[in-house]
Amino acid sequence: MVYAIWSGVGIVLISLVAWLVQGQKLDLPAMAGMAMIVAGVIVIQLFSKTSGH
Repeated sequence: MVYAIWSGVGIVLISLVAWLVQGQKLDLPAMAGMAMIVAGVIVIQLFSKTSGH
């Protein structure tokens, strides 16, 4: 579970750094994909009985 959280956070943070520092363009599909990653981690943490709280 921790691996999934750190992977999702890493993807989002690296994308934001690339956008801010290097001026990389983030189109709608890229932002939607990152939002789904974050939403998936939140849903698992809040509602799944298999994750360790």
